[in-house]
Amino acid sequence: MHELRRRAGNWVESAPVQRIIIVVIVANAVTLGLETSSAVMDRAGGLIHALDAAFLTVFVVEIALKLFAHGWGFFRDPWNVFDFLIVGVALVPASGPFSVLRALRVLRVLRLVSVLPRLRFIVEALLAAIPGIGAIGALLALIFYVAAVMATSLFGDTFPEWFGSIGDSLYTLFQVMTLESWSMGIVRPVMEVHPWAWTFFVTFILLSSFTILNLFIAVIVDTMQTLHDRDRAVEAAPDGAAPEHPKAHAHVAAVATTAATDEILAELQRLHARIDELSAR
Repeated sequence: MHELRRRAGNWVESAPVQRIIIVVIVANAVTLGLETSSAVMDRAGGLIHALDAAFLTVFVVEIALKLFAHGWGFFRDPWNVFDFLIVGVALVPASGPFSVLRALRVLRVLRLVSVLPRLRFIVEALLAAIPGIGAIGALLALIFYVAAVMATSLFGDTFPEWFGSIGDSLYTLFQVMTLESWSMGIVRPVMEVHPWAWTFFVTFILLSSFTILNLFIAVIVDTMQTLHDRDRAVEAAPDGAAPEHPKAHAHVAAVATTAATDEILAELQRLHARIDELSAR
């Protein structure tokens, strides 16, 4: 039984089978899109439903084989749990109170993320960057709150539809941050009454749209680089050995350089003493 499980796991996770799964996912995405067209469904609705059922059968067989091969260890991998939930939602009867779940069938397309390594790497990087993104989000929320209070105090009396309350100001400032009609739609009308208003809005845009956005990008890129270095260290490490952190290599190099420098200085001192000895003679 153990050998049979091993063979089943190797087969379902082999490269040819994974390529077939990718093709099935893409084809299923096309059929799900075609189902939104009433004209297409009138002409080939039966064929599309049959293809959708066939694709779902392929997914169920794949999940079943992985469950057979790995047992309860299947659920230790978050990506396996992700695939299991998506396929499980598709098996719920889409009728009666569960009719809303019919729209969730399109989530099967997201299985491309778990199948393609590069997409999986990007998602892992985004998840790993959540703590940093959360801190930057808190900073952005603080900037929004301070700016909303200032905008309500400065422009609330003359433009109550945009800045009459903190809620209105938050929404208006969000539109300004997205740079959607911020100049002609909001700032220029405000400047007709308050000519100095451009200083407030330009400062807010520089802080929220450019600085904070670049911080988001920096955190994500740094996390992706860290994960990339980790993966390279894992690949380069001997079997069974824990990969060293890149800073560990730098520390070892620094220690080796210091030891070599000490040896050179000691040798120079010995030579200097020898020269003094010869000169004394």
